[in-house]
Amino acid sequence: MLIRKTTLSVLGAAALALATSGAAQADGSVEVIHWWTAGGEAKALNVLKEKLEKQGISWKDGAVAGGSGQQARTVLKARVAAGNPPTTMQMLGLVIGDYAAEDLLGNLDDLAAKEGWDKVVPPGLQTYMKPEGYWAAAPVNIHSTNWVWANKAVLDKVGVKQPTNWDEFVAAADKIKAAGIIPLAWGGQPWQEATAFEAVVLATGGPEFYRKTMNEQDLDALKSDTMVKAFDNFGKLKEYVDPNAPGRDWNLATAMVMRGEAAMQMMGDWAKGEFLNAGKTPGEDFLCFRFPGTQGAVTFNTDAFAMFKVGDDAKPAQMALASAVMSPDFQEAFNLVKGSIPARMDVPGDKFDACGKKAMGDLAEAVKNDALMGSLAHGFGAPEGVKGAMFDVITNFFNSDISSKDAAEQLANAVAMSR
Repeated sequence: MLIRKTTLSVLGAAALALATSGAAQADGSVEVIHWWTAGGEAKALNVLKEKLEKQGISWKDGAVAGGSGQQARTVLKARVAAGNPPTTMQMLGLVIGDYAAEDLLGNLDDLAAKEGWDKVVPPGLQTYMKPEGYWAAAPVNIHSTNWVWANKAVLDKVGVKQPTNWDEFVAAADKIKAAGIIPLAWGGQPWQEATAFEAVVLATGGPEFYRKTMNEQDLDALKSDTMVKAFDNFGKLKEYVDPNAPGRDWNLATAMVMRGEAAMQMMGDWAKGEFLNAGKTPGEDFLCFRFPGTQGAVTFNTDAFAMFKVGDDAKPAQMALASAVMSPDFQEAFNLVKGSIPARMDVPGDKFDACGKKAMGDLAEAVKNDALMGSLAHGFGAPEGVKGAMFDVITNFFNSDISSKDAAEQLANAVAMSR
């Protein structure tokens, strides 16, 4: 069960009217707001730009730096409130539903039916792309968030094998720390800490507990003994993080692993794009594995492009963009660079590296077992207000001496007050 309530009602009817009747974009061009500015992300985005340019569609870039996309979403809200929405916007999860509920997004059903999207996109993902019952966005990829990225040379030097459960993970981290190496490259930002926290929750309580807490925000589950234990485990990670972590961007943490300054990073598979962009080879230079205790389940987020209602003149270019995004050749080419896997499950995996093949196999397993679950940290678990309240508790816990029991109580209270 997904709980969503719009966060855009503050815009009001006047803003809605302005947004839906704003100046049309020139035919044959698209203005795209996105936050793909890191090396691997920017390289991946160029695949889409080049595909559209070959069709005679020019690209007006609206990049807004910030790995979580929060800054870009702030820019978008201001644009919509001013009656000047872009042609399209990179979106995640429940935010798509917020704008669809305000009737600000175009309907892609005709294109989806023509190209058979319903047959190739996992049902669990379609829920987010069709929040009002129609296709409101075109999914670019499937990122999974419960990954660990490790420097193979460091692990080999220290004599640590890939951990498969929590106890093995702790033992490995302790051994790495004793060798004078930072066990965990950590980005001390709320969204990054929430990414790590949800992996710990899944490892501690399993898929159904994850779903109850991170997707449904069941108050009893949030303050349960199992959640207290999850906070205990999450707090243990403090011992493996360097003092310079606060405020660190995710890609800088990834670079620490690449340089051997740190052994591991808990991060979504966009981190793989950074390794690949630096010429690193999976299995040789770095390892990818599910956070110990979460194998068989996948927490995901998906980048998607939603088309705003900006006038009939813009529709041909918007449909061309959506079609390009969903084409099998683009999904393959883009995700080979980005580090993610295609949103279409019919794209062959033969060109993907070992991590990509594992991700595709894990996705198929998770879909079969009903263990494909939205990532809270990346907008696929709770409305923005609820997510923000949970972020506050999670990051406060990690950066203070609050007890696990108090944190669990605060998490439940924060959710109750933010609904």
